[in-house]
Amino acid sequence: MNISFTPELELFIQNQVASGKYASTEEVIVAGIKLLEERESIYQGRFEELQREIMIGVEASERGEVIDAQTVFHQLEQKLQQRRQQAGE
Repeated sequence: MNISFTPELELFIQNQVASGKYASTEEVIVAGIKLLEERESIYQGRFEELQREIMIGVEASERGEVIDAQTVFHQLEQKLQQRRQQAGE
Protein backbone atom coordinates (compact mmCIF):
# COMPACT_ATOMS: atom_id res chain seq x y z
CA MET A 1 0.00 0.00 0.00
CA ASN A 2 1.37 3.38 -0.97
CA ILE A 3 0.37 6.34 1.20
CA SER A 4 1.11 9.98 0.52
CA PHE A 5 1.03 12.61 3.25
CA THR A 6 0.94 16.36 3.19
CA PRO A 7 4.23 18.00 4.18
CA GLU A 8 2.64 18.99 7.50
CA LEU A 9 1.68 15.41 8.30
CA GLU A 10 5.10 14.13 7.27
CA LEU A 11 6.73 16.64 9.59
CA PHE A 12 4.39 15.66 12.42
CA ILE A 13 5.21 11.98 11.94
CA GLN A 14 8.94 12.68 11.80
CA ASN A 15 8.70 14.77 14.98
CA GLN A 16 6.90 11.95 16.78
CA VAL A 17 9.66 9.52 15.85
CA ALA A 18 12.38 12.06 16.72
CA SER A 19 10.82 12.61 20.14
CA GLY A 20 11.39 8.96 20.96
CA LYS A 21 7.70 8.23 21.52
CA TYR A 22 7.71 5.94 18.51
CA ALA A 23 10.46 3.83 16.97
CA SER A 24 9.33 4.28 13.38
CA THR A 25 6.92 6.04 11.07
CA GLU A 26 4.93 2.80 10.88
CA GLU A 27 4.39 2.89 14.64
CA VAL A 28 3.07 6.45 14.42
CA ILE A 29 0.68 5.50 11.63
CA VAL A 30 -0.52 2.36 13.42
CA ALA A 31 -1.11 4.38 16.61
CA GLY A 32 -3.19 6.86 14.62
CA ILE A 33 -5.23 4.10 13.00
CA LYS A 34 -5.84 2.48 16.39
CA LEU A 35 -7.09 5.80 17.76
CA LEU A 36 -9.42 6.18 14.79
CA GLU A 37 -10.68 2.63 15.31
CA GLU A 38 -11.26 3.35 19.00
CA ARG A 39 -13.11 6.58 18.22
CA GLU A 40 -15.33 4.85 15.68
CA SER A 41 -16.13 2.14 18.22
CA ILE A 42 -17.11 4.77 20.79
CA TYR A 43 -19.31 6.59 18.26
CA GLN A 44 -20.97 3.33 17.26
CA GLY A 45 -21.68 2.53 20.91
CA ARG A 46 -23.15 5.98 21.49
CA PHE A 47 -25.27 5.67 18.35
CA GLU A 48 -26.64 2.30 19.46
CA GLU A 49 -27.34 3.68 22.95
CA LEU A 50 -29.19 6.63 21.43
CA GLN A 51 -31.26 4.27 19.28
CA ARG A 52 -32.22 2.28 22.41
CA GLU A 53 -33.18 5.46 24.25
CA ILE A 54 -35.31 6.58 21.31
CA MET A 55 -37.10 3.23 21.23
CA ILE A 56 -37.81 3.46 24.96
CA GLY A 57 -39.33 6.90 24.38
CA VAL A 58 -41.35 5.74 21.38
CA GLU A 59 -42.70 2.74 23.28
CA ALA A 60 -43.60 4.91 26.28
CA SER A 61 -45.34 7.35 23.96
CA GLU A 62 -47.30 4.54 22.32
CA ARG A 63 -48.48 3.45 25.79
CA GLY A 64 -49.58 7.02 26.48
CA GLU A 65 -46.83 7.59 29.04
CA VAL A 66 -45.91 11.08 27.98
CA ILE A 67 -45.55 14.41 29.75
CA ASP A 68 -46.34 17.65 28.00
CA ALA A 69 -43.49 20.08 27.44
CA GLN A 70 -44.90 22.71 29.78
CA THR A 71 -44.83 20.26 32.70
CA VAL A 72 -41.29 19.16 31.86
CA PHE A 73 -40.01 22.75 31.74
CA HIS A 74 -41.79 23.58 35.00
CA GLN A 75 -40.14 20.59 36.70
CA LEU A 76 -36.74 21.60 35.33
CA GLU A 77 -37.20 25.16 36.57
CA GLN A 78 -38.05 23.87 40.05
CA LYS A 79 -34.96 21.66 40.12
CA LEU A 80 -32.81 24.58 38.98
CA GLN A 81 -34.21 26.83 41.72
CA GLN A 82 -33.57 24.14 44.33
CA ARG A 83 -29.96 23.77 43.21
CA ARG A 84 -29.46 27.53 43.26
CA GLN A 85 -30.86 27.69 46.81
CA GLN A 86 -28.63 24.82 47.93
CA ALA A 87 -25.58 26.48 46.37
CA GLY A 88 -26.39 29.74 48.13
CA GLU A 89 -26.59 28.15 51.56
